[in-house]
Amino acid sequence: MATPRRDTRGIVDAADFLARVRFRRPEAAPALRPHVEHYWLIDWDLTEPYVSHVVPHPAVHLVFQRFEGQEPFVEIAGVQQGLFTQKLEGRGRVCGVKFRPGGFRPFAPEHPVSHWTGRRVHLTGTDPTPILDPADDGARVAALDAHLLAARVPRPDPQADLAMSLVDRIRTDRAIRRVADLASDEGLSVRLLQRLFAAYVGVGPKWVILRYRIHEALERAQAEEAVDWASVAADLGYADQAHLVRDFTATVGVPPAAYARHRTP
Repeated sequence: MATPRRDTRGIVDAADFLARVRFRRPEAAPALRPHVEHYWLIDWDLTEPYVSHVVPHPAVHLVFQRFEGQEPFVEIAGVQQGLFTQKLEGRGRVCGVKFRPGGFRPFAPEHPVSHWTGRRVHLTGTDPTPILDPADDGARVAALDAHLLAARVPRPDPQADLAMSLVDRIRTDRAIRRVADLASDEGLSVRLLQRLFAAYVGVGPKWVILRYRIHEALERAQAEEAVDWASVAADLGYADQAHLVRDFTATVGVPPAAYARHRTP
């Protein structure tokens, strides 16, 4: 099982984001870790509005939210295929559960995960205040653990385990560049692999491969002062730099070189 990430992968202009909000990623209870990658806690107290942007992961989130001037609420956020944008102002708090890609289905087996893709569904009948009210992070984490464990203890599901392991492999193995090669390595047909991802991840394997490429390119742009984009494109398995530029621009909204110039001190 992959360990939780400690980087800022996916967060656009991460340094600016972290300068404006308190962002933490504590672990879930041991019994939940096979399915939950981590929790994420955000608090803010802003004198002027701020808009955050995230290139989403192929993950489903359960999110408890309190925005100034609104009643607190809970929602299931399926995999978001475009750039996720959220305006923050005044004071607020969010406590989220990030399920491992492939790990949400055992908690909601009545639908394929593709049912939730691109959707943000408010949950009625769920009181968010026991999770949002505590001032202490430990108490919020304990409340999240209790909520998930009370809702459903997932039964063993070999298909969920397979989906999670395949996404972990895509995320960590840069040699995986084509869906057909992954399917062949795993002894599956491309069709069966696509069905597995629709049922348990919510998006296709090609989308996952491309998304992790963009995450890596975004991380390079934020970490390196001078980026050789032709080399990055080759490292990520693109046929040429132009294809990387096209995918990066379509996802983030600006070409990678322009983004890197904006990020360079």
